[in-house]
Amino acid sequence: MTFRLCDQWRCQTSIRNTDRLYICFTDSVGSHFLASTYLSNHSTPLHPSITRHRASQQHLIDNSGTTHIMATTTSTQTQTHSFGVSSNVEVPRGETRSSLTFYEPPVDGSKPWNYVEQAPEGSPQRNFGEDTHEVAINDIRGRENEFDMNINGFGTLSGIESKEKDFTEDDSIKENYYPEVEKLLLDNVEGAHRVFIFDHTVRRSNPDAKRGPVNRAHIDQTTKSAIQRVNYHLGDEAEELLKGRYRLINVWRPLNGPVVSKPLAYADSRSVPDDDIVPVEHRYPHRTGETAGVKYTEQGKWYYWSGMKNDERILLQCYDSKDHARTPHTAFDDPRTQEGWPGRESIEVRTLVFG
Repeated sequence: MTFRLCDQWRCQTSIRNTDRLYICFTDSVGSHFLASTYLSNHSTPLHPSITRHRASQQHLIDNSGTTHIMATTTSTQTQTHSFGVSSNVEVPRGETRSSLTFYEPPVDGSKPWNYVEQAPEGSPQRNFGEDTHEVAINDIRGRENEFDMNINGFGTLSGIESKEKDFTEDDSIKENYYPEVEKLLLDNVEGAHRVFIFDHTVRRSNPDAKRGPVNRAHIDQTTKSAIQRVNYHLGDEAEELLKGRYRLINVWRPLNGPVVSKPLAYADSRSVPDDDIVPVEHRYPHRTGETAGVKYTEQGKWYYWSGMKNDERILLQCYDSKDHARTPHTAFDDPRTQEGWPGRESIEVRTLVFG
């Protein structure tokens, strides 16, 4: 089957595999790109499935894993979207070892801080250092039910479908994905009666991405910043809400699973003592919040979920006013990741959960 995508590109080969369609494109000078798209209906012919996506954009992935968005009427390329293809990669499983980056205090003994956006001219991005240690990271695949967010600080959910597919436009994410996250938490977090979503971050591994995976052990919130968040976002309701149980929970998922590069690691809350959690000023352009750096401890027990898929969710609890479980977490470099495997794409949605 051959059809026109735009003035420059022509489809030469198409391969259908489960819920994805892979298409090889070539141009007049012999350049090759591989396109990947989801099929909305497995029983539909190939051409109508492609036509549905041609109405907007085609995502073309070159052999370095970079995706080029090709409009149907022009050959202009951009890299605002970079889903790679990993469904044909044999996912590494089981325990692995990797060097994780931990908190090291400022050399001058001052209070630690970092800038969320670009630092002011003449100032470093942060004033604290890094302390690297190799640790064992255990695979929770097949034993997901052993972990409880209220005890370990993290929990898992599977088989979660989403209306949002592209995750490129903030307005679309808020309209389509936020309600799904709210329902997921209300349905699965015992006692929850209200959810307030205050932001999200999309992370992509390509060099042009605004945010990439963070290779540094941290916790997004502290007791101080949790209280600040409730007051900042809920205003007049805050005083009453702070009388009950309140939690800060991140809902984390991949966008181009299965994850085979830069997976997320998280520590059992019980294995990281409070003395190894250090408040860090988190300086926004308009206000100052607080996150937590994590010191290395030999007690730390670290985990990951091998080959995490798009319909799976990790609930990372950053603060709980009742049981106090909190989850140090970080991206890490798996030594089994091979050159050319697609970089991880993910989204975390940050929420206040009451009840």
